[in-house]
Amino acid sequence: MRGLLPALLAAVVSAGAATAHAARPTIAGCPVLNPSSAWNQRVDRAPVARDSQKLIASIGLTSGFHADFGSGRWDGGPIGIPYTVVGGGQRRVKVSFDYAGESDRGRYPIPPKAPIEGGAGADGDRHVLVVDKRACKLYELFDAHPLGGGASWKAGSGAIFDLRRGDLQRTRGWTSADAAGLPILPGLARYDEVAAGAIEHALRFTAPRTRAAFLAPAQHFASDSSDRALPPMGLRVRLKRSVSLRGLPPQARVIAVAMQRYGLLLADNGSPWYVSGVPSPRWDNDQLHALDRLTGRDFEVVAPR
Repeated sequence: MRGLLPALLAAVVSAGAATAHAARPTIAGCPVLNPSSAWNQRVDRAPVARDSQKLIASIGLTSGFHADFGSGRWDGGPIGIPYTVVGGGQRRVKVSFDYAGESDRGRYPIPPKAPIEGGAGADGDRHVLVVDKRACKLYELFDAHPLGGGASWKAGSGAIFDLRRGDLQRTRGWTSADAAGLPILPGLARYDEVAAGAIEHALRFTAPRTRAAFLAPAQHFASDSSDRALPPMGLRVRLKRSVSLRGLPPQARVIAVAMQRYGLLLADNGSPWYVSGVPSPRWDNDQLHALDRLTGRDFEVVAPR
Protein backbone atom coordinates (compact mmCIF):
# COMPACT_ATOMS: atom_id res chain seq x y z
CA MET A 1 0.00 0.00 0.00
CA ARG A 2 2.89 2.34 0.82
CA GLY A 3 4.34 1.74 -2.61
CA LEU A 4 0.99 2.20 -4.29
CA LEU A 5 0.24 5.64 -2.84
CA PRO A 6 3.20 7.48 -4.45
CA ALA A 7 2.34 5.83 -7.75
CA LEU A 8 -1.27 6.99 -7.49
CA LEU A 9 -0.17 10.52 -6.59
CA ALA A 10 2.23 10.56 -9.53
CA ALA A 11 -0.56 9.44 -11.83
CA VAL A 12 -2.83 12.22 -10.56
CA VAL A 13 -0.12 14.85 -11.02
CA SER A 14 0.67 13.52 -14.49
CA ALA A 15 -2.99 13.57 -15.49
CA GLY A 16 -3.34 17.11 -14.16
CA ALA A 17 -0.30 18.25 -16.11
CA ALA A 18 -1.62 16.62 -19.26
CA THR A 19 -4.99 18.30 -18.80
CA ALA A 20 -3.38 21.70 -18.23
CA HIS A 21 -1.24 21.25 -21.35
CA ALA A 22 -4.23 20.16 -23.43
CA ALA A 23 -6.12 23.26 -22.35
CA ARG A 24 -3.51 25.59 -23.85
CA PRO A 25 -4.63 27.13 -27.14
CA THR A 26 -3.39 25.18 -30.17
CA ILE A 27 -3.97 25.31 -33.92
CA ALA A 28 -2.88 22.55 -36.30
CA GLY A 29 -0.68 21.06 -33.58
CA CYS A 30 1.06 24.38 -32.88
CA PRO A 31 0.80 26.27 -29.59
CA VAL A 32 -0.78 29.69 -29.98
CA LEU A 33 2.05 31.44 -28.16
CA ASN A 34 3.61 29.93 -25.06
CA PRO A 35 2.02 29.83 -21.58
CA SER A 36 3.86 32.99 -20.49
CA SER A 37 2.03 35.07 -23.12
CA ALA A 38 -0.34 37.69 -21.76
CA TRP A 39 -3.01 36.28 -24.05
CA ASN A 40 -2.88 33.02 -22.10
CA GLN A 41 -2.87 34.46 -18.57
CA ARG A 42 -5.96 34.42 -16.36
CA VAL A 43 -6.85 37.78 -14.82
CA ASP A 44 -9.99 36.91 -12.87
CA ARG A 45 -8.23 37.55 -9.55
CA ALA A 46 -6.18 40.57 -10.65
CA PRO A 47 -6.97 43.95 -9.02
CA VAL A 48 -9.14 46.54 -10.72
CA ALA A 49 -7.34 49.58 -12.13
CA ARG A 50 -7.88 52.83 -10.23
CA ASP A 51 -9.02 54.62 -13.37
CA SER A 52 -11.31 51.80 -14.47
CA GLN A 53 -14.56 53.78 -14.44
CA LYS A 54 -13.07 56.64 -16.44
CA LEU A 55 -11.65 54.34 -19.12
CA ILE A 56 -14.78 52.22 -19.40
CA ALA A 57 -16.85 55.39 -19.79
CA SER A 58 -14.65 56.55 -22.66
CA ILE A 59 -15.22 53.25 -24.49
CA GLY A 60 -18.95 53.38 -23.82
CA LEU A 61 -20.85 52.72 -20.58
CA THR A 62 -24.15 52.09 -22.31
CA SER A 63 -22.77 50.78 -25.58
CA GLY A 64 -23.69 47.17 -26.18
CA PHE A 65 -21.40 44.19 -26.58
CA HIS A 66 -21.19 42.75 -30.09
CA ALA A 67 -19.77 39.41 -31.22
CA ASP A 68 -18.22 40.51 -34.51
CA PHE A 69 -18.26 36.97 -35.91
CA GLY A 70 -20.75 34.23 -36.64
CA SER A 71 -22.20 32.01 -39.35
CA GLY A 72 -23.51 32.98 -42.75
CA ARG A 73 -22.62 36.17 -44.57
CA TRP A 74 -22.89 39.89 -43.93
CA ASP A 75 -22.44 42.58 -46.57
CA GLY A 76 -21.28 39.96 -49.04
CA GLY A 77 -18.63 38.24 -46.92
CA PRO A 78 -18.19 35.78 -44.04
CA ILE A 79 -18.75 37.21 -40.55
CA GLY A 80 -15.43 37.42 -38.72
CA ILE A 81 -11.70 37.16 -39.37
CA PRO A 82 -10.76 33.92 -41.15
CA TYR A 83 -7.42 32.13 -41.14
CA THR A 84 -5.92 29.32 -43.19
CA VAL A 85 -3.42 26.57 -42.37
CA VAL A 86 -0.69 25.55 -44.83
CA GLY A 87 2.07 22.96 -44.87
CA GLY A 88 5.76 23.42 -45.35
CA GLY A 89 5.41 22.96 -49.11
CA GLN A 90 3.23 26.03 -49.60
CA ARG A 91 4.79 28.34 -52.19
CA ARG A 92 6.09 31.56 -50.68
CA VAL A 93 5.23 34.76 -52.48
CA LYS A 94 6.45 38.33 -52.51
CA VAL A 95 4.45 40.91 -50.56
CA SER A 96 4.87 44.67 -50.97
CA PHE A 97 3.86 46.92 -48.07
CA ASP A 98 2.61 50.48 -47.70
CA TYR A 99 4.22 50.57 -44.24
CA ALA A 100 7.36 48.72 -45.26
CA GLY A 101 9.44 50.29 -42.50
CA GLU A 102 7.32 48.55 -39.83
CA SER A 103 6.60 45.30 -41.68
CA ASP A 104 8.47 41.99 -41.56
CA ARG A 105 10.19 41.39 -44.84
CA GLY A 106 10.51 38.12 -46.68
CA ARG A 107 8.23 35.89 -48.67
CA TYR A 108 4.95 34.81 -47.12
CA PRO A 109 3.35 31.34 -47.65
CA ILE A 110 0.01 32.74 -48.81
CA PRO A 111 -2.19 30.54 -51.01
CA PRO A 112 -3.55 32.29 -54.14
CA LYS A 113 -7.10 32.04 -52.77
CA ALA A 114 -6.37 32.64 -49.10
CA PRO A 115 -9.53 33.81 -47.28
CA ILE A 116 -9.72 37.57 -46.80
CA GLU A 117 -11.64 39.22 -44.00
CA GLY A 118 -14.94 40.39 -45.43
CA GLY A 119 -14.47 38.44 -48.65
CA ALA A 120 -12.54 39.05 -51.86
CA GLY A 121 -14.43 42.26 -52.67
CA ALA A 122 -14.32 43.75 -49.16
CA ASP A 123 -13.26 47.35 -48.56
CA GLY A 124 -12.59 47.03 -44.81
CA ASP A 125 -9.47 45.84 -42.99
CA ARG A 126 -9.02 42.85 -45.31
CA HIS A 127 -6.88 40.86 -42.88
CA VAL A 128 -5.25 37.67 -44.13
CA LEU A 129 -3.96 35.20 -41.53
CA VAL A 130 -1.87 32.13 -42.41
CA VAL A 131 -0.48 29.45 -40.08
CA ASP A 132 2.50 27.43 -41.31
CA LYS A 133 1.93 24.22 -39.35
CA ARG A 134 5.39 22.79 -40.03
CA ALA A 135 7.31 25.83 -38.76
CA CYS A 136 4.56 26.90 -36.31
CA LYS A 137 4.75 30.43 -37.64
CA LEU A 138 1.94 32.92 -38.08
CA TYR A 139 1.84 35.33 -41.03
CA GLU A 140 -0.62 38.22 -40.85
CA LEU A 141 -1.45 40.96 -43.38
CA PHE A 142 -3.54 44.12 -43.15
CA ASP A 143 -5.36 45.48 -46.21
CA ALA A 144 -4.25 42.51 -48.29
CA HIS A 145 -4.83 42.36 -52.05
CA PRO A 146 -3.72 39.53 -54.35
CA LEU A 147 -1.90 40.50 -57.55
CA GLY A 148 -1.72 38.38 -60.66
CA GLY A 149 -4.15 35.81 -59.28
CA GLY A 150 -2.19 35.52 -56.04
CA ALA A 151 1.27 35.23 -57.61
CA SER A 152 2.17 38.13 -55.30
CA TRP A 153 0.32 40.34 -52.80
CA LYS A 154 0.10 43.98 -51.82
CA ALA A 155 -0.72 44.92 -48.22
CA GLY A 156 -0.76 47.85 -45.85
CA SER A 157 1.43 46.05 -43.33
CA GLY A 158 2.57 42.56 -42.40
CA ALA A 159 3.97 40.71 -39.41
CA ILE A 160 5.43 37.28 -38.73
CA PHE A 161 5.14 35.59 -35.32
CA ASP A 162 6.70 32.42 -33.95
CA LEU A 163 3.78 30.62 -32.32
CA ARG A 164 6.12 28.79 -29.92
CA ARG A 165 7.37 32.02 -28.41
CA GLY A 166 5.73 34.57 -26.13
CA ASP A 167 4.98 38.26 -26.43
CA LEU A 168 7.04 41.24 -27.57
CA GLN A 169 8.17 39.75 -30.86
CA ARG A 170 7.70 43.10 -32.61
CA THR A 171 10.14 46.00 -32.47
CA ARG A 172 8.83 48.53 -29.96
CA GLY A 173 6.84 51.19 -31.80
CA TRP A 174 6.07 48.97 -34.80
CA THR A 175 2.58 48.23 -35.97
CA SER A 176 1.60 44.73 -37.12
CA ALA A 177 -1.49 43.72 -39.07
CA ASP A 178 -3.28 45.28 -36.08
CA ALA A 179 -3.00 48.84 -34.79
CA ALA A 180 -1.67 47.72 -31.39
CA GLY A 181 1.25 45.81 -32.91
CA LEU A 182 -0.26 42.58 -31.59
CA PRO A 183 -0.89 39.29 -33.39
CA ILE A 184 -4.56 38.90 -34.31
CA LEU A 185 -5.03 35.13 -34.29
CA PRO A 186 -4.37 34.56 -30.54
CA GLY A 187 -7.31 36.84 -29.70
CA LEU A 188 -9.96 35.28 -31.91
CA ALA A 189 -12.84 33.19 -30.59
CA ARG A 190 -12.87 29.90 -32.48
CA TYR A 191 -15.80 27.54 -32.73
CA ASP A 192 -13.67 24.45 -32.00
CA GLU A 193 -12.71 25.94 -28.63
CA VAL A 194 -16.32 26.67 -27.76
CA ALA A 195 -17.37 23.18 -28.81
CA ALA A 196 -14.66 21.77 -26.51
CA GLY A 197 -16.17 23.74 -23.64
CA ALA A 198 -13.64 26.50 -22.92
CA ILE A 199 -11.71 29.41 -24.44
CA GLU A 200 -8.40 29.51 -22.59
CA HIS A 201 -7.13 32.92 -23.72
CA ALA A 202 -8.05 36.59 -23.88
CA LEU A 203 -10.11 37.93 -26.76
CA ARG A 204 -9.47 40.85 -29.12
CA PHE A 205 -11.72 43.91 -29.00
CA THR A 206 -11.98 47.44 -30.38
CA ALA A 207 -12.80 50.89 -29.02
CA PRO A 208 -13.90 54.03 -30.89
CA ARG A 209 -11.16 56.33 -29.58
CA THR A 210 -7.79 55.48 -28.08
CA ARG A 211 -4.85 57.29 -26.52
CA ALA A 212 -1.40 57.79 -28.04
CA ALA A 213 0.03 55.18 -25.69
CA PHE A 214 0.27 51.42 -25.31
CA LEU A 215 0.62 48.82 -22.57
CA ALA A 216 2.51 45.54 -22.97
CA PRO A 217 2.06 43.30 -24.81
CA ALA A 218 0.95 45.99 -27.29
CA GLN A 219 3.82 47.74 -29.08
CA HIS A 220 2.11 50.47 -31.09
CA PHE A 221 -0.62 53.12 -30.88
CA ALA A 222 -2.86 54.72 -33.50
CA SER A 223 -3.92 58.05 -32.05
CA ASP A 224 -2.76 61.65 -31.71
CA SER A 225 -4.57 62.29 -28.42
CA SER A 226 -2.86 62.39 -25.02
CA ASP A 227 -6.21 62.46 -23.16
CA ARG A 228 -5.74 60.10 -20.20
CA ALA A 229 -9.46 59.40 -20.14
CA LEU A 230 -8.96 57.44 -23.36
CA PRO A 231 -7.75 53.84 -23.29
CA PRO A 232 -4.24 52.92 -24.46
CA MET A 233 -3.70 50.05 -26.87
CA GLY A 234 -3.18 46.81 -24.98
CA LEU A 235 -5.66 47.81 -22.27
CA ARG A 236 -7.07 44.71 -20.59
CA VAL A 237 -10.65 44.58 -19.42
CA ARG A 238 -12.75 41.73 -18.08
CA LEU A 239 -16.39 40.92 -17.57
CA LYS A 240 -17.22 41.57 -13.92
CA ARG A 241 -17.57 38.52 -11.71
CA SER A 242 -20.84 39.96 -10.43
CA VAL A 243 -22.44 39.68 -13.88
CA SER A 244 -24.81 36.72 -13.87
CA LEU A 245 -24.40 34.21 -16.69
CA ARG A 246 -27.72 32.61 -15.88
CA GLY A 247 -29.85 31.95 -18.93
CA LEU A 248 -27.02 32.27 -21.45
CA PRO A 249 -27.09 29.52 -24.11
CA PRO A 250 -24.01 27.25 -24.37
CA GLN A 251 -21.99 29.14 -26.99
CA ALA A 252 -22.58 32.51 -25.35
CA ARG A 253 -21.78 31.13 -21.91
CA VAL A 254 -18.35 29.80 -22.94
CA ILE A 255 -17.46 33.20 -24.36
CA ALA A 256 -18.72 35.01 -21.25
CA VAL A 257 -16.70 32.73 -18.95
CA ALA A 258 -13.58 33.45 -21.02
CA MET A 259 -14.22 37.18 -20.67
CA GLN A 260 -14.41 36.78 -16.89
CA ARG A 261 -11.31 34.59 -16.63
CA TYR A 262 -9.00 35.90 -19.36
CA GLY A 263 -10.62 39.20 -20.33
CA LEU A 264 -10.25 41.25 -23.49
CA LEU A 265 -7.23 43.03 -24.98
CA LEU A 266 -7.70 46.32 -26.85
CA ALA A 267 -6.15 45.80 -30.27
CA ASP A 268 -7.57 48.38 -32.68
CA ASN A 269 -9.78 51.41 -33.19
CA GLY A 270 -13.33 50.52 -34.13
CA SER A 271 -16.84 50.14 -32.79
CA PRO A 272 -17.18 49.90 -28.98
CA TRP A 273 -17.10 46.43 -27.44
CA TYR A 274 -16.77 44.61 -30.76
CA VAL A 275 -15.11 41.27 -30.00
CA SER A 276 -13.44 39.28 -32.77
CA GLY A 277 -13.75 35.66 -33.82
CA VAL A 278 -13.34 33.27 -36.72
CA PRO A 279 -16.33 32.73 -39.04
CA SER A 280 -17.85 29.24 -38.99
CA PRO A 281 -21.12 27.73 -40.24
CA ARG A 282 -21.38 26.05 -36.84
CA TRP A 283 -21.86 29.28 -34.90
CA ASP A 284 -25.44 29.81 -33.78
CA ASN A 285 -26.02 33.53 -34.35
CA ASP A 286 -29.01 33.56 -32.02
CA GLN A 287 -26.83 32.18 -29.22
CA LEU A 288 -24.14 34.77 -29.89
CA HIS A 289 -26.74 37.54 -29.85
CA ALA A 290 -27.63 36.52 -26.30
CA LEU A 291 -24.48 38.42 -25.32
CA ASP A 292 -26.03 41.63 -26.66
CA ARG A 293 -27.52 42.18 -23.20
CA LEU A 294 -24.03 43.13 -21.95
CA THR A 295 -22.97 46.79 -21.96
CA GLY A 296 -19.87 48.68 -20.95
CA ARG A 297 -21.16 48.84 -17.36
CA ASP A 298 -20.59 45.09 -17.13
CA PHE A 299 -16.83 45.41 -17.67
CA GLU A 300 -13.91 46.67 -15.61
CA VAL A 301 -10.28 47.48 -16.37
CA VAL A 302 -7.63 45.15 -15.02
CA ALA A 303 -4.70 46.88 -13.32
CA PRO A 304 -1.49 46.55 -15.36
CA ARG A 305 1.12 44.25 -13.89
